[in-house]
Amino acid sequence: MDKKTIIAIILCVVVIVVGMTLQTTLFAPEAIEEAEASAETSSIEAEPAEFPYAENTSLLVATGNEGDSSPFVIENDVLIITFDPVGGSVSSIKMKDHTVKIDGQDELVELLYRNPDDENAFMLYYGDSREEAIDDLFNYSISEVQATGEKKGTIKNIVFTRDFEVAGTGSKFTIEKHFAVPMNDEYMIQLAVVIRTPDGSAIPLGENGSMYTISVGPQIGPEFESLSGNYDYRRVIYKLENKGGRKTAKIKNGVFSYDSKPVDWIGLTGKYFAFLLIPEKDGIISSIGASEYSNDTGVPQSDVIYMTRSAEGVPFVRDIYSFYAGPQLSKTLGIYDRATDNIFGLADHSLKKALDVSWLGWLETLLKWILQGFYFVVRNYGVAIILLTILVKICLIPLSKKSMDSTAKMTALQPKIDDIKKRYPDDPQAQNQAIAKLYQEEKINPMGSCIPMLIQFPIFIALYGLLNKNFDLRGAMFIPGWIPDLSVPDTVYTLPFSIPLLGPRIHLLPIIYTVSMIFSMKITQTANTAQGQKGMMIFMTYGMPIIFFFVLYNAPSGLLIYWTVTNFISIGQQIWTNRRKGRIYKEEYQLKEQEKKDKKKAASRKRR
Repeated sequence: MDKKTIIAIILCVVVIVVGMTLQTTLFAPEAIEEAEASAETSSIEAEPAEFPYAENTSLLVATGNEGDSSPFVIENDVLIITFDPVGGSVSSIKMKDHTVKIDGQDELVELLYRNPDDENAFMLYYGDSREEAIDDLFNYSISEVQATGEKKGTIKNIVFTRDFEVAGTGSKFTIEKHFAVPMNDEYMIQLAVVIRTPDGSAIPLGENGSMYTISVGPQIGPEFESLSGNYDYRRVIYKLENKGGRKTAKIKNGVFSYDSKPVDWIGLTGKYFAFLLIPEKDGIISSIGASEYSNDTGVPQSDVIYMTRSAEGVPFVRDIYSFYAGPQLSKTLGIYDRATDNIFGLADHSLKKALDVSWLGWLETLLKWILQGFYFVVRNYGVAIILLTILVKICLIPLSKKSMDSTAKMTALQPKIDDIKKRYPDDPQAQNQAIAKLYQEEKINPMGSCIPMLIQFPIFIALYGLLNKNFDLRGAMFIPGWIPDLSVPDTVYTLPFSIPLLGPRIHLLPIIYTVSMIFSMKITQTANTAQGQKGMMIFMTYGMPIIFFFVLYNAPSGLLIYWTVTNFISIGQQIWTNRRKGRIYKEEYQLKEQEKKDKKKAASRKRR
């Protein structure tokens, strides 16, 4: 094997390994207006010295009258939120504009994916614990106010209130939870946690330097049976205050905790939707964290995010949290970078950094614009993907032409290769050397296709990211009855049992893709392989497609359509090249052979 071939192989391997590693890593990656005068922030100063902390929630006793325990619903243009007086919490968040198939029926996406016995979102926990929820029954009131910021509109305020005292100490305090829900099409709600004492004494809550912990979970919807890592996932992400981009939390032994630097937000994201919890930027948060665990029944994997509030020896605190619950779309996240665009006047939170984009985001965005342009014309995203694939292949013709011409040249050399194999029938090393020498003489590099692949690789990565998680493909139909949703695998039949590594569902597209890949591999190869390389070629022809079959079996239909159409176009290109160029190259080689024979005859006549 010559030096150029070895270098080409090494480059191909390095780029593929590094590219796929980056792919799986990066893919697999303020204020609320006071509603009522009673919640104004005028406070009574208190010494931050020793004060009576309750050691655990068993010492907290709810006092006063209990109100209605029935959950109630508040709606705006995009969300349906179910509030629960137990703990002054939220038990359900549904989106009006996004649906999911459940038992064959379209149902609104439930963002707060939970079991009936799971604790609600926005529960308060004592100190830095995530075990002892303050789940007493709160009283509540509902009112409407007009936004006072630059963007006008109505805000519905839900105020939960409950009085407590610490057993054995006589210390009393009140917890108020003010939820603000904009009555428009925004996916952001706000929560103000107000804690006060009636006599100006220090708030008797705290443990390990923490006053309380607020959590959101147990999981973000829509519901799922399993997570594949690339094609469906749940991740905990966070962004440091005034620092670069988002970070993915590294959960070890089911726990993630961070307390080193101030954070802008912490979030729980799926493939298409996100929870983002944003604290008021005043340094009150001592730590953020998450817990993750798996279940045999119910929610298969739970991921709960939380923030812990620092303890203070003061009689009054009012902490503000903004909470985004909605789609991962630039247009819905970007409005919180400009105070004039959202009803709460939020700005500079960089929520768009929560978007799951590849390291080639700019190229992914460009391809998305082209895809949307095709969709605008044909009104079918499946057809738009095919048109985009054709366009990409046309643009890559100058790069793919070289490798296809090389294949055609090697096919035209077949008679010479056969002669070499006849000369060295039992010596694979001699065959390899003779074939390599022939390629060198004819200026053919059998691995020359690797260089064009290196140049094309960024486009493949960008298309993978686009078609794997493009929100526009969610629920987009291609072929009724076969591919009703391009964001999920096509299912043609469901077995009453599960096949190992595949599951019970039969997907047709991965089978078509695998067959097309095998045929593409066969047609782009030649019979010029020496005896010692046949094992590798057999593996490349059949082994690699089979491996990809299992890897891509649960891939979204849109992604498989792209890969399959790419294979068919490549097959057509190679057949056309072999027929047209192969004939030309064959005639050229025959002419060269005839010239060599003529020269030999002429030389022979001269010697006579």
